[in-house]
Order: sequence, then structure tokens, then C-alpha cells
Amino acid sequence: MSNSGLHPVDENEQAALPFYREQGNEVALFEHAWRHQLPVLIKGPTGCGKTRFVQHMAARLGRPLYTVACHDDLTAADLVGRHLIGESGTFWSDGPLTRAVREGAICYLDEVVEARKDTTVVLHPLTDDRRILPLERTGETLKAPPEFMLVVSYNPGYQNLLKGMKPSTRQRFLAMSFDFPDPDLELEILRGETGIDAETGQRLVGLAGALRALKDHDLEEAASTRLLVYAATLIKGGFDLRQACRAALIEPLTDDDATLTALMEVVDATLG
Repeated sequence: MSNSGLHPVDENEQAALPFYREQGNEVALFEHAWRHQLPVLIKGPTGCGKTRFVQHMAARLGRPLYTVACHDDLTAADLVGRHLIGESGTFWSDGPLTRAVREGAICYLDEVVEARKDTTVVLHPLTDDRRILPLERTGETLKAPPEFMLVVSYNPGYQNLLKGMKPSTRQRFLAMSFDFPDPDLELEILRGETGIDAETGQRLVGLAGALRALKDHDLEEAASTRLLVYAATLIKGGFDLRQACRAALIEPLTDDDATLTALMEVVDATLG
């Protein structure tokens, strides 16, 4: 498959894609980046739709997707691959990044700032005009095909001096910022994801707005669209509105008993 051009997505194809509602020009920007072999960095809070967007775009572009959830112990070998010992002796096993390069897939590194600094260095040759992946342990140098794309994401709210993305790495990417959608769009997402009725969906969106107003005051993290979908799923399945909101929206936000009580008061005041 060549990425020299894309055909318009018709209604039947759109219906088969992972559900996603565009907030701006992110779809066109991502398509342009893929077509011109540009790596992409997505910034935004937890649960705002970054991962769903990448899943949607991979399906839209017809490319396999390798997703890596980055963490403190992630090593370069976890991404690139390592020698393993089997019944017939030692053999090489590709990591997800290497498989993505070989297959012309999209490789998505979620919360990339959580990975060790020495791990992200292996990305550098793939994010400039060389588009290569040296495999030092096998002596190979893989040239990424035109269809390959590297996508990374992180939550700027988690950044600090120890876990910020180095400017030398960040400036290798085309970047886009995500945020929680406007209320009307968030309602559309809730209904599209869960089939919840409009009235209940509006009440949930209103509650999310009230909880987000507490961000940076009593909460470290805001109520996400993902959690709203969880709450709507419980309600659609027959759970009481208040119980669903406690399980899906309030309990995940804090472990502090006093804060839990205060947040449930917000729930009661908002939902009535």
C-alpha cells in the first residue's frame, strides 16, 4: 500500500471504524503527517480520547497498530527486541517498535514521558529524514517504509523536572493538543459510545463540568470523558444513577474519605 493518497471514507466505512468524533482538524493533520512520513506527538489529559483517536486513525488508514503503554521500567530492548533462549538455542525476538517498522504499521507509545530517558533515544533515528532503526544486537539497520508512522503521547499535567520530554526529542515531532470536548460534543460521544438517552447524558456532562471545576483545587486529575462513558455504560445496564456516578466518576478520582464525601455532595447537588 502506498500512502501517496487517500480515498474519502464513505458512510459504511465510517461506521466500521472505532468510534471517534473530531474536535478540530486533527484527522486531516494526522492524515497529512502519515502521508508525508512525519512523526506525531499528542498532548492532553488522561481520558480525553488520545488513544481512541490513534485507534480510529489506524483503522481509517488501513494500517496495523502497535500500542505500547510506557512505564518506568520500559527498556530499549522492550521496544526494539532481544535475544531469547528456546528449545533450538538462541533466537532474536522483535519488539513492537521493530515489528511496526518491518510491517509499515503505526507504533503508538502512550505516556512516553514515563519511559526511561535512555529508552527514548532509540526513537531519534526514526524521527528525522533517515527514518531508520539500527538493531545493534543483530547488526541490522531497518529502513522504515513509507507506511510506517511513529506516534507518541503524554499528559502535560504530569510533567515535572524528572519526567518531562527532552526538548531535543519533542522538537522532532509534529504536535497536537487534545482537551476534553465541549458539552454538546461530549454528549454526542456519550450517546454514540453507550446509547444513553439524551437527558441522562446531559446530566452526566453537567456533572463532569462541575467536577472539572475542582481540578487543581481538591483533585489532582479531572473527571475524564472515559469515566463518563463508564458511568453511562453502568446506567444503561440498569444501575442507579447515583451508584453509577460514585463507582465510575468519584471513586477513581480520590482515595481520601473526606474528598469522596465532598464529591458525592457535588453529585447530589448537580443531579438533584
